[in-house]
Amino acid sequence: MTQQLFIKIRQGICSMYILGALLSICTYNAAAQAKNDLNVIKSWIRFSDAPNALYHHLAGQAFELLDKRANAVAAIHSLPDWKKRQEFVRKTLLDIVGPFPAKTPLNPGITRTIVKEYYKVEHIVYESQPGFYVTSSFYIPNNLKGKAPAIIYCSGHSDLGYRNPVYQYVILNLVKKGFIVFAFDPVGQGERSEYYDPGEGKSSVGGTTTEHSIAGAQAFIAGSSQARYMIWDGIRAVDYLLTRKEVDPARIGITGRSGGGTQTAYIAAMDDRIEAAAPENYITNFTRLIQEKGPQDAEQNMFNAIERGIDMADYLEVRAPKPALMITTTRDIFNIQGARETAKEASGIFKAYNKPENFRMVTDDTVHASTQKNREAMYAFFQKYLDNPGDSSDKELTILTPDELRVTETGQVSTSLNSETVFSLNRKEAAALENKLQSARKNLPRNFPAAVGSAKKLSGYKAPVKWNEPVFTGRFQKEGYAIEKYFVKGEGDYPVPYLLIKPDHPDHKALIYLNPSGKPTTDLDKDIEWFVRNGITVLAPDIIGTGETGPGSFRGDSYIRGVSYNVWFLSMLIGRSITGIQAGDVIRLANILKKSEGIDAVYGLARKEMAPVLLHAAAFDPIIDRVALIESYASYRSIVMSRFYTPAFIPGTVPAALEAYDLPDLAASLAPRKLMMAGVTDGAANNSDPGNIKEDLQVISDAYHSRKADSQLNIIAGRYTGALDELYKDWIK
Repeated sequence: MTQQLFIKIRQGICSMYILGALLSICTYNAAAQAKNDLNVIKSWIRFSDAPNALYHHLAGQAFELLDKRANAVAAIHSLPDWKKRQEFVRKTLLDIVGPFPAKTPLNPGITRTIVKEYYKVEHIVYESQPGFYVTSSFYIPNNLKGKAPAIIYCSGHSDLGYRNPVYQYVILNLVKKGFIVFAFDPVGQGERSEYYDPGEGKSSVGGTTTEHSIAGAQAFIAGSSQARYMIWDGIRAVDYLLTRKEVDPARIGITGRSGGGTQTAYIAAMDDRIEAAAPENYITNFTRLIQEKGPQDAEQNMFNAIERGIDMADYLEVRAPKPALMITTTRDIFNIQGARETAKEASGIFKAYNKPENFRMVTDDTVHASTQKNREAMYAFFQKYLDNPGDSSDKELTILTPDELRVTETGQVSTSLNSETVFSLNRKEAAALENKLQSARKNLPRNFPAAVGSAKKLSGYKAPVKWNEPVFTGRFQKEGYAIEKYFVKGEGDYPVPYLLIKPDHPDHKALIYLNPSGKPTTDLDKDIEWFVRNGITVLAPDIIGTGETGPGSFRGDSYIRGVSYNVWFLSMLIGRSITGIQAGDVIRLANILKKSEGIDAVYGLARKEMAPVLLHAAAFDPIIDRVALIESYASYRSIVMSRFYTPAFIPGTVPAALEAYDLPDLAASLAPRKLMMAGVTDGAANNSDPGNIKEDLQVISDAYHSRKADSQLNIIAGRYTGALDELYKDWIK
């Protein structure tokens, strides 16, 4: 063999190897692509922002409501009309925040007194509600001549509460200028951590916004709010001021920055004993807030506020013509354009009262921070309107040490006084609501239709009145079945992607399969395979907020264990719920199955936190023939009653639900339709307390028994260790 021939042969062999390798790579890539190609809309440019669909859908509805409010305000041209608006706002705020508890004895006690060169501080604990202890400090300038003006200071989101050096600096400057200052700790801050771990010396759940939102979400479910508890603490602070001989009751002011600005705006709007208010680094408007940062923690949200026609300007307008100063910064987290728009609107009512000088906005060029310019404007504001003239310049002052600022013996009311918390107080209110529900349940024929009606209203459910033709995007033939890919328009301008898995020999029955993670992305779930092998067509969707349509990039300041409470707060602000929206889309899909696929009966199966969605859908529309819930939580009550509940359950809850219904009522309303529940847990995702779970499930059993449909109900409380296949066989009979 010549050398040239050898080289050619060797080159040919190499080429064959290279070609073979390339073919292998291509085959592998094609197989991998095919295996992973259960995405429906991933390649569609039109839906490139689909993961944020839920936020955009909620925001769009918020903007419509806010535009409606803006048009109503723009139509006001006289003082009588402004006064009507004030009365509307006053009643609405009381309705969406209240009712407040009865005023009980404050039982104030001075724990110790710190004496300094030009002032003294009395550290005080008072009870805004029985056993609900508020730590506070009463700063008194020396050499007061008669009764003096007093300013309530509200703290922003600092773990230190009003002990934060930034806040202390402002407080002492006010004291230096002759003001009495009364500073108190908001719940979850300073010496009022509600999840304090003595071993770690800090909160066991995280920062202040997390503390607010964990308890605040539970309060919303029970028809209350975190804001209600915090506003009441402030109203009781005014009550305390009026007990002090040093305080002039006609000259009370309030201020605070960031979260303290929120409290300032709220408390001043709801207590007309406050003469002058200066919220700092908070006031913007909901439109700009939602467009930029999104809703904040539970403290900063009132129940259904936007749906009820409330915006931030109302907190200023409702108290007009009493003096108000908006303190802002140009690069604040609370949008400056929104602040300008609010100031422009609010100035209208002060002009109508012929008191334009009583409203002003001051701005400095910085981030979310306190500045000398803004502080001096605030000092001058209170000096003018609380009749305490003097030098308004900022002074360098020495603040107290942490030990000097300690109010309780241990530095926490939980360990010093065994204080009530928002959780414990709300739990008592929820127990009272549960007793009312139990009484209503004694009249089974009347109760469950009423419960379903309440669920429709409170969840913000909108019944689908029409549905578009699905868009077909691909198909895979498998052994014994085919996988087809579709999407359809949901309630709003967003797609609902889904897989339709069709057996080769279908029996005209279909199953809607709801999984918290959405439809499969690669291989089918074994449960889906089982139903398909048994002749049932399966529709597996990405309900909005899941799979290809979620959860989105917005997290917010209350992103807790992978869950954005802030998105849920947005749904609440507009009078909707995520569950109500998702339930409507489930019913939409059920109708499509019957219309487009020739299905005779539609079943529904939901896992874990998707169970409330299916329950609401099935209770709202009989198109869903039977229901199976796997590892679902028993009730909303069980979430409110669990101090450390599972955050993943919150998106499936409905604000104020416990005032009218709970999940067992919806399940009971399904009788005599077939219902199977396996592995039922409590609100903390535990099934170690079957007695507590059984209490919820008994409601369902009683309803099925009353309808002589015991055979249609199969409930397995506690952990289920058997094969689900056996349960499925009985359920589909």
